[in-house]
Amino acid sequence: MRTGIATVCLSGTLKEKMQACAIAGFDGIEIFEQDLVTSPLSPEDVRKMAADLGLGLDLYQPFRDFDGVTPELLKTNLRRAEAKFNLMERLGMDTILVCSNVATATIDDDELRASQLAELAELAGDHGVKVAYEALAWGKYVNDYEHAYRLVEMVDHPNLGTCLDSFHILSRDWDTAPIEDINAEKIFFVQVADAPKLSMDVLSWSRHYRVFPGEGQFELAKFMGHVVRAGYTGPVSLEVFNDVFRQSDVERTAVDAMRSLIWLEEQSAKWLESTSADSAAGNGSASRRRYPMELATLPKVNEPAGFNFAEVKADDTAQLEKLLGQLGFEFEGRHRTKDVQLWTMGQARVIINEQAAQHAEPAIAALGFDVDSPVIASARAQQLKAPVVARKVQADEEVFQGISAPDSTEIFLCQGSPDGTAAWTHEFGEGSEHVSNVQNAVIDHVNLAQPWQHFDEAVLFYTSALALEPQPFAEVPSPSGLVRSQVMETSDGSVRLVLNLAPAQQAQTARKTYQEHIAFAVNDLVGAARSARDRGLDFLQIPANYYEDLDARFDLEPDFLATLKELNLLYDRDANGEFLHFYTATVGSVFFEMVERRGNYDGYGAPNAPVRHAVQYDSLHRI
Repeated sequence: MRTGIATVCLSGTLKEKMQACAIAGFDGIEIFEQDLVTSPLSPEDVRKMAADLGLGLDLYQPFRDFDGVTPELLKTNLRRAEAKFNLMERLGMDTILVCSNVATATIDDDELRASQLAELAELAGDHGVKVAYEALAWGKYVNDYEHAYRLVEMVDHPNLGTCLDSFHILSRDWDTAPIEDINAEKIFFVQVADAPKLSMDVLSWSRHYRVFPGEGQFELAKFMGHVVRAGYTGPVSLEVFNDVFRQSDVERTAVDAMRSLIWLEEQSAKWLESTSADSAAGNGSASRRRYPMELATLPKVNEPAGFNFAEVKADDTAQLEKLLGQLGFEFEGRHRTKDVQLWTMGQARVIINEQAAQHAEPAIAALGFDVDSPVIASARAQQLKAPVVARKVQADEEVFQGISAPDSTEIFLCQGSPDGTAAWTHEFGEGSEHVSNVQNAVIDHVNLAQPWQHFDEAVLFYTSALALEPQPFAEVPSPSGLVRSQVMETSDGSVRLVLNLAPAQQAQTARKTYQEHIAFAVNDLVGAARSARDRGLDFLQIPANYYEDLDARFDLEPDFLATLKELNLLYDRDANGEFLHFYTATVGSVFFEMVERRGNYDGYGAPNAPVRHAVQYDSLHRI
């Protein structure tokens, strides 16, 4: 699959954008007109630079408001078009994007539109240019890709074809199956963009909220599958208008964009395979069809089986050690060659890292996940442009496969074991004696704060590299504003990762100021809380008003409600089960949560989140 990206997706100058696209590995680019107009580079300079960088110049865009106009305006539009065709000859480009008219069309007549597009195609042919006609979702008279293609068929000129843009098609919920009926030779260009499902006017939605594939909610694999079946072989190019992307680091955004196309290529191949299998099963044939566009796939990996460990890095570890001990964790000792500690409670493992700690106070630094084959999983992540994280090891020490997440959290892919143990723990020794009545525990979920400019990137990273599935996001009120919360999890819930986008006033330094936490699941939370209280644990203090409201909502048994209030426990219930949990005070930017899931409760106590945010806010500002 030939990959491309429109320069409008990125921040910076045209020169910076082109360099970033080359570094990210794109095959070609679309030049957005404004980027060229505002550049000090001449068209000849751009042409040479593209050649030096190994980038194709695939599309010049946009040419707006051409068709459905009066004869007088048509003459003006043709003069304008010829100027652009001359410019494209200097650039060495042969395809221009022409959008269906939005502003100046006054005549709703397909015969007239076709005749005017025919004149444009004839002029384009004189200059060796192809015209890709696109139906904008908000076009005045043409807003449907099938309508645009009918006009192309009416004209029947070799220099006029159509452009299929996933946003304009999927935002209007147009059926994508008819794409397969389009003559592949008439599909001159394909643009892709994802987006969250929003209720707003399509123009504003398009101009501000498009995202890269895998970061939204559109069925892009299905869209691309139909395109491939149609026989298209040209570029698949990103056209994403997004306020955040156009303010973010240009090279990083380009890499994120390239990752999204690699992911989309794999997902499209899977969609084609699954639908072909369904068809084969229906007619008794098991043959696989091949298409002119070859779609590459990545090494196949299963979703993680669970958390292997969580790591907190700190200069001064005394408060962390005290807090873990009060929760009931056992100190397993220090590593034999590294300045790190291991603390465990059942199968929940926490590493305290004192090596070259750059944080003045404790912060979550790394997460380990159990996977079937760490080497294969790492190879997949690297093909998805994930930066490699290496840690020095000595003989007879476990070699972790590490990659870096968008927020700089280090992700380690560990060899899982059927019984949930970890082979590397033998590298630690001379810890405390184990108490026989320590509860079994596992890491239930981890909550990470995400910088505003990398939130969508993080969603795609965990989806593509770790096979976690994004759930519908939620917005949680806090004293600082709304906190956007995105759950990423495995199908069985054994790995749950919650990504939080901090409120705007904290966004610039989210990793430093916005709190994160690790949650541990136990079988008896009330018992764990009593034991922790006896060890002197400083619980997050829940206001009495919360318990009055809790009683009103659930009509709890008085003794049970009294226990919750006594131990600062929070409670939630739904049709599937119950959820009990409590929080510790915060150390640095880290706090801990202990939870008990009863029945088939699958949530996170969302109604209690505003309470936690308010209490933590009050505590922080009181200090």
